[in-house]
Amino acid sequence: MAEPHDLTALEQAAAIADGELSSVELVEHHLHRVAALGDTVGAFVTVTPELAREAARAADAVPVERRGPLHGVPTAIKDLTLTAGVRTTFGSAAFADFVPPVDADVVRFMRAAGLVSLGKTTTSELGCSLYSEGLVAPPARNPWNLGNTAGGSSGGAAAAVAAGLVPVAQGSDGGGSLRIPASLCGLIGYKPSRGLVSGGPLGFGAFGLPTSGPIGRTVADVAALLDVLAQPVAGEPYLPPLPPAGGYLAAARQADPGRLRVGRFTAPMLADEPVHPDCVAAVDRAAALLTAAGHEVVEVPPPLGPSAWPLFEIIWYVLALAPVPPELEGQLLPLTRHLRARGAEISAATLSATLGELQAQVRRGVYRTAGCDLLLCPTLAAPQAPVGWFTEGGDPAEDFDRQRRFSPYCAIFNVTGDPSVSLPVGVTAEGLPVGVLLTGRYGDDARLIATAAQLENSSGGWDRHPAIWRAVGSANVNGSGVGRSAP
Repeated sequence: MAEPHDLTALEQAAAIADGELSSVELVEHHLHRVAALGDTVGAFVTVTPELAREAARAADAVPVERRGPLHGVPTAIKDLTLTAGVRTTFGSAAFADFVPPVDADVVRFMRAAGLVSLGKTTTSELGCSLYSEGLVAPPARNPWNLGNTAGGSSGGAAAAVAAGLVPVAQGSDGGGSLRIPASLCGLIGYKPSRGLVSGGPLGFGAFGLPTSGPIGRTVADVAALLDVLAQPVAGEPYLPPLPPAGGYLAAARQADPGRLRVGRFTAPMLADEPVHPDCVAAVDRAAALLTAAGHEVVEVPPPLGPSAWPLFEIIWYVLALAPVPPELEGQLLPLTRHLRARGAEISAATLSATLGELQAQVRRGVYRTAGCDLLLCPTLAAPQAPVGWFTEGGDPAEDFDRQRRFSPYCAIFNVTGDPSVSLPVGVTAEGLPVGVLLTGRYGDDARLIATAAQLENSSGGWDRHPAIWRAVGSANVNGSGVGRSAP
């Protein structure tokens, strides 16, 4: 018999609706796992058990006819995301005691949908790196191999989902921050089209690069959370794409994108870096599955090449200039201080010219792949990286360059604004996950999700679990399987 955490997010919601489990029982079960495993995998900065129990009781009191597809399901919020009344550190010791007075829009939407947050997940400091190893929480570790990083900046979200601490989680992606951890941890990490998910109520849009999005174990779970997050909000700087009839969950369940032309490439875009054979093999497998499903897969040149890196580098330096009180600057990590120092040297004229030239390169890249409905490439240039590998040697400039060479694909699609998803198609000889990146046309999120679900089905499913999954059994739900606790 399955344990409650074996169930997908949608199955957990269905168990609540059918009276097999309550939200309170599910929350207690997952809090038990968080207490046992949370620090081991470095998933959480802040756990909010009493708030979660209160929210679960409220969820159980809602009439069945008013419940959505994820009602009562445990989840978690990334520590970069404003959450009213809950410590939100932005991954930094400089904000270790900061408690926001307002919720981000996505937090409001999740609460209104009946999702129950267990707390705030580990992130990199100010979202500046693709690993999550700061001073306010243990490093986010890959549940498949605790010596490896879970990635960043949504590393804690990935660690929590892959270890079965929550079935689905909110994260954000400004240069691969959902897709990188998903690839490392064997999950689905989805970056929506620019403007589809609100970044409000604060922030200036950060040149349109970052967006909130879901991370989960199945395409359907990810699509269901995207339906929750993708709600129009007045005042957003980007015109949101129109959602499909029936929502993104319907697209995932139908898993029928029609016959597509898929452009395949493996050459890195932001670095002249050799790509690991396991990453190429994962792309080959995805291409074979897409071909078997009736799609045309063709070789195409990458939309951009390493010549785009100096442009993106300038933008990333400027993005590190988030407001930090001067007296707290000394509490920032060496990498963050390095990026901010470089950003402070960039003039407004240089930034404006850089944004213009980068957009011109994006246009040329789009022309090169204009005949394709989707693009297929590796998520990363290597399957995994050890905890501490990026900071090894203590040189922040080398750290940043290692990140560029490790992840030379994802960030381009933050620049284009296209929807992009990492899918756990491959596996190393050691049994560790390897992701591939599937990217759609701007605003065509439904087709991308339908294709991802089609690939998931033809792969035999991706809801695979590491050994740590079985390390902790039930707390308030009997250990023999799903069911109510004994009275």
